[in-house]
Amino acid sequence: MYVEMRNIYKQYGNFRASDNVSFGIEKGKLAALLGPSGSGKTTLLSNDRRIGNPNAGDIFIDGKRVNDIPAAKRGIGFVFQSYALFRYMTVFDNIAFGLEIAKMPKKQIKERVFELLELTGLSGLENRYPNQLSGGQRQRVAFARALAPNPQVLLLDEPFAAIDAKVRSELRTLAKKKWYQSLVITSIFVTHDQDEAVEVADEILITNHGRLSRWEAIRDL
Repeated sequence: MYVEMRNIYKQYGNFRASDNVSFGIEKGKLAALLGPSGSGKTTLLSNDRRIGNPNAGDIFIDGKRVNDIPAAKRGIGFVFQSYALFRYMTVFDNIAFGLEIAKMPKKQIKERVFELLELTGLSGLENRYPNQLSGGQRQRVAFARALAPNPQVLLLDEPFAAIDAKVRSELRTLAKKKWYQSLVITSIFVTHDQDEAVEVADEILITNHGRLSRWEAIRDL
C-alpha cells in the first residue's frame, strides 16, 4: 500500500474522532471517505496532513513513517472546500505560490503554471483575481495550486461542496477523467455525497462514529 494508517486514535476532549482506524490505499488510486458530519472523515484527512497528528497510531507514505515529518515535507497537496485562495494574488500567482516557496527557477515556474492552466481549463485567466472568477473557476485554481509541486498524495476536503449542482457534476467528471487518471496521484477525498463517491472514487471507506464500518471497491459494485 502506498498510503497507510495503522491503529489511528484521535481524541478531542471527551470526543473520540478516530477510534483504532486502519486502512491502506494503493499507489495511484482515489479513495473516498464517505460519511455524515461528525463521523470522523475530516479528522483522518487532517491527521494525514498533520493539522494535529493522531494521539496514537502510525501514518506511512510509500513505506516511510511520516508522523514526525513536517507537513511541508510530506509531499502532500491539499484542496479545501472554501478554495482558500489568496485574494490579492492573480490566478498565476496563486498557482505559483508553492513553487516560489520551494525556490524553483522562474522559467520553470512559468512553464509549470501554464501547463496547469491548460490541464484545468483556465488558460487565458492567469491575470484575473479570485473575485473575478466563478466558484467553479476558483476551485480549478485550488486544484492547480495543489498539483503544482507534483505531490505524492492529494487530499481533498469536500472539494465540490461549495459549487452549484451543474458545475459540481462537470468538475467531478473532469477531475476523474483528466486530472486524477492522467496524473496518477494517490488521492483521498472527503464527501458526504454517496453519488459523488461512487462517481469519482476507485474505492470507498465508510466512516461512522470514528470507525471504518465498510470498505467497497467501486470496480466490484
